[in-house]
Amino acid sequence: MPIPVSYSFRNLLTRRLTTFLTATGMALVVFVFASIQMLSAGLEKTLVDTGSDDNVIVTRKSANSEVQSGVERLQASVVESLPEIATGVDGEPVLAKELVVLISLPKRGSDKPANVIIRGIGPSSMQLRPQVRIVEGRQPRSGSAEIIAGSSIAKRFRGGGIGESVRFGMHDWTVVGIFDAGATGFSSEIWGDANQLMQAFRRPVFSSITFRLSRAGDFQNLKARLDSDPRLTLDVRRETQYYRDQSEAMATFLRILGLSLTVIFSLGAIIGAMITMYAAVANRVGEIGTLRALGFHRSSILYAFLIEALLLGLTGGVAGLLCASCLQFITISTMNWQTFSELAFSFTLSFDIALKSLLFSVVMGLVGGIIPAVRASRLSIVDALREC
Repeated sequence: MPIPVSYSFRNLLTRRLTTFLTATGMALVVFVFASIQMLSAGLEKTLVDTGSDDNVIVTRKSANSEVQSGVERLQASVVESLPEIATGVDGEPVLAKELVVLISLPKRGSDKPANVIIRGIGPSSMQLRPQVRIVEGRQPRSGSAEIIAGSSIAKRFRGGGIGESVRFGMHDWTVVGIFDAGATGFSSEIWGDANQLMQAFRRPVFSSITFRLSRAGDFQNLKARLDSDPRLTLDVRRETQYYRDQSEAMATFLRILGLSLTVIFSLGAIIGAMITMYAAVANRVGEIGTLRALGFHRSSILYAFLIEALLLGLTGGVAGLLCASCLQFITISTMNWQTFSELAFSFTLSFDIALKSLLFSVVMGLVGGIIPAVRASRLSIVDALREC
């Protein structure tokens, strides 16, 4: 007959100190595992949510980002004439020819500079990004040296607040508005009139063309037409795919880093669990002999100690996951390796990450407890009772 689970649970409570120390070690490992996964997920979510599946972005072929791209005016006019582009209420195509450049700005409270994206926008740029809304001030006037700053820029960089000015391109640019783009990459950008910025930076070409499809199913036909046009050397992607590609390198690095750290730390946690379970077996030899004398089979003893190890791992996993979940309230910034600009994002906890973290903690408990459990199940009744 099986031994009740409550038996294993009571034994953990009896050894409160060793249970606490071992569970704490496992909790730290799960915390590292979950936090790295949340960091990677937060980066991907921020960039992927930046795009819309209804939008298409056109850049120079082989360009990894808008910063490295250049679309000539003749090519832009060809793209602008495509019949698949949606039209707005004014009858004009919902299309924006934009400029993207990098500048260096000092952070607030320090002289340490960081790269910031300057985006030259057109009349349809806001319409293409409904998640972007002005929360303070107003939009910049066309043909003026006025700019609007993302909420992250306004908080973190000098000159990014409303009414302040930033100098770049040999001009002083006045911030007339602050916009909030939610948890997207646009919150880490500065926007201004595309024509004025092209003159300031002496850029004769656009960085990208973004437009909305009249029908989502037209994308493949549109892509095939542009790819086969000999006048064009352009790369056509859905906006969501473009930003997913932007996050791939950094997210992959974070996952590899997290896996490496987790493997190293988990070895220590597994050894700690093994020591704890070996101590439990050594202290309960007589108890094990009594259970065997009462008719409990070797398999029942094995399962009881395995359940004890699994409960130990699960306790550590829940504690580590709860601590990691608090990181969702923290916003950090890092360099986007594709654009070399600063990007602000938050940790993101998903059901998938929570499930993986708990499974990982259970596996640690199982690996650490399997050998002591086998040893406990192999004790003979006579030898065990002799040590009572």
